[in-house]
Amino acid sequence: MTGTPRFDLLVRGGLVVDGTGRPARPADVGVSGGRLTVLPPGSSSGSSPGSAPGSGAGAAEVLDARGRVVSPGFVDVHTHSDGVALLGPPGDGRSGSASGSASGRELVRASVLQGVTTEICGNCGSSLFPALPERLPAMRAETRIAFGGDVGAYADFAGFATAHAGVPRANHLASLVGHGTLRAGVLGPVDRPARPAELRAMCALLDASLAQGAAGLSTGLIYTPGSYAGTAEVVALAEVAARHGKPYVTHLRDEMSRVEEALEEAIEISRRSGAALHVSHHKTAGRYAWGRTERTLPRLAELRAGGMDVTCDVYPYTAGSTALAAMLPPWANDGGLRALTARLGDPAQRDRMRRAIAEGVPGWENTVGNGGWDRISVACAPRHPRAEGATIADLAAAAGADPLDVAADLLVAEDGEVTIISHSMIEDDVRRVLAAPYAMIGSDGVPKPGGRPHPRWAGTFPRVLGRYVRELGLLGLEEAVHKMTGMAAARFGLTGRGVIRDGAHADLVVFDPAAVADLATFTEPLLPPAGVGAVVVGGAVVVRDGEETGARPGRVLAL
Repeated sequence: MTGTPRFDLLVRGGLVVDGTGRPARPADVGVSGGRLTVLPPGSSSGSSPGSAPGSGAGAAEVLDARGRVVSPGFVDVHTHSDGVALLGPPGDGRSGSASGSASGRELVRASVLQGVTTEICGNCGSSLFPALPERLPAMRAETRIAFGGDVGAYADFAGFATAHAGVPRANHLASLVGHGTLRAGVLGPVDRPARPAELRAMCALLDASLAQGAAGLSTGLIYTPGSYAGTAEVVALAEVAARHGKPYVTHLRDEMSRVEEALEEAIEISRRSGAALHVSHHKTAGRYAWGRTERTLPRLAELRAGGMDVTCDVYPYTAGSTALAAMLPPWANDGGLRALTARLGDPAQRDRMRRAIAEGVPGWENTVGNGGWDRISVACAPRHPRAEGATIADLAAAAGADPLDVAADLLVAEDGEVTIISHSMIEDDVRRVLAAPYAMIGSDGVPKPGGRPHPRWAGTFPRVLGRYVRELGLLGLEEAVHKMTGMAAARFGLTGRGVIRDGAHADLVVFDPAAVADLATFTEPLLPPAGVGAVVVGGAVVVRDGEETGARPGRVLAL
């Protein structure tokens, strides 16, 4: 070797699981200028900090990874973290909440403490951009409900990226373009088809944001206003994504009793548009759909065998989380928050909602009708913290009231800003999706200040490694890491990320495979995990010995 290569950081003595699915191997990993170099195993063993005499390599900083796994940084392919960092710096009074509930600081740090070096937001049809300029002021109330504070809305991806550039962050952020946001940003929150000129405007906004670096198109076809769109509208937008070589990412129109029909709609959209298909948080939820992964997963496998580019993601829990307003029939939300509040204050409209839940509405995923109010618990109600953690059924029983009236009163009192947790799945279905070779990992984290958020925002990735790899043997270590890193990066165009190889971006996680575990629970949802020792983002150590270092190298990624 000629000369003495010097690294900014040397991770030595670890077992490298490189994100490709290949077998683990001992190796040292050097970092210089934010890029990786893989060194021969043992080349730096026995060296003192700052030197590696076995290879002639030196480093300004050394991480001892003996007895640990060194993997690429985890890529969380499904988050709703679009605005949490924009709520204000920790401790400024804007990002905190009631005593005992989730603070802004805890929310911002929870993701990186579990090893996530890149978050992909803008999922389920909801992003903070784009919109026609004249629609931006009207969208502030809707973004407040969706993202838990006054984070605003932006004309395009460039505006979103500029806003985040002013907020130091530990890990990276990429964003999809939300179809529901596009609709609200052109039509408003109205229940009608888009007119030809409106659809052209939506396509133009989407095209501009994708050209600026947004990661793809997302839909949330159970959520208003996205649910007001027909298949043809989504096809037209997905064609724009296809021209950019970016995926169509969908929360299906129904994940419950009509999940197979909804999956076929997504397949049709992909085929007609030419866009790759990615199914978000694939599940078969509610008592009428339990077990149907035995049909949906073979269907996806069949499509892949036939050459279709289709993948999915999954979180390792049997409970989901969303807005309480999504438990109401779509017509209840027609016109936005003000119209919803007016309907909730009308006893006749409440009776109509009650009947819709009991009898169903064609084309609507009826979560309560498929499960019951006893499976819906309050996660966040900022003005009613005593309701948090209780089910709607329990609150109704305590008040001697009808559950729909309790939900309606809570929504009115909270100006629509109520998040819930829905215990709607069974473990067998979760395991089947986790084991599917084309399924990657996403937390579906909803990091809103206040309340008791779903523990997946703090525990998803350690839970996969601890419970489903080490304890249950459902996945091999290399396979699980691939799902969290290389597979995810390839799907979303994160070039040079998700793998450990010479020249790759220096995003890394060092964890103990014998100890890694999620500690977050539904009562203490932001407890950091065990066994995640170090996290490196862009070559900087952002977590050491399980604690944040204060380094903020993260940025918004233009793809």
